[in-house]
Parts: sequence; C-alpha cells; structure tokens
Amino acid sequence: MAVKNNLKKPVAENKAGFPIPEGNYKMILIGFAIVVLGFILMMGGGSEDPNQFNYDIFSFRRITLAPIVVLAGFGFVFWAIMRKPKKEIKD
Repeated sequence: MAVKNNLKKPVAENKAGFPIPEGNYKMILIGFAIVVLGFILMMGGGSEDPNQFNYDIFSFRRITLAPIVVLAGFGFVFWAIMRKPKKEIKD
C-alpha cells in the first residue's frame, strides 16, 4: 500500500534563498548610515584642560538633534526589515 504525502512545500519567493529581498538590504544600509550620522553628531564637546568644564556638551546638536537622528535611523532600519516588496501583477 502506497502512502500519500500530503505535506505542502513552502513556496520560495526569493530565488537566491535570502529571507529579506535585495532592495530591503539596501534600505537597511541606508538606515545604518543614518544611525552612524547620529552618533557622529553626538561627538565632541570635550575640553583640552581637565580642570576646566566645557559647556559645549549641552548644545542643541548633542542633546536633542543627535538622539532624534539615531532613533529615526533605528526606526528606518526596523521599517526596512518589516517592509514587504510590492508584487508585480502579471497579465
């Protein structure tokens, strides 16, 4: 008696077998660059003399702008990972 195999094989959408489409990888790299830019904006503000305090560390760029840029970069990376590519309609 022959046994029937009723298991359905998953349909692979990506030909190369990658879990994320190629376009999404490019967007993830762009998001990574945004995060790095945010950390670059946080740099600086140190003092040459350790006995003198430099108030430049409390500038708008380091306290407000840079963290917003970093969080926007992480959000962009999350969106790039979760985004589904548009399916092409074939007639």
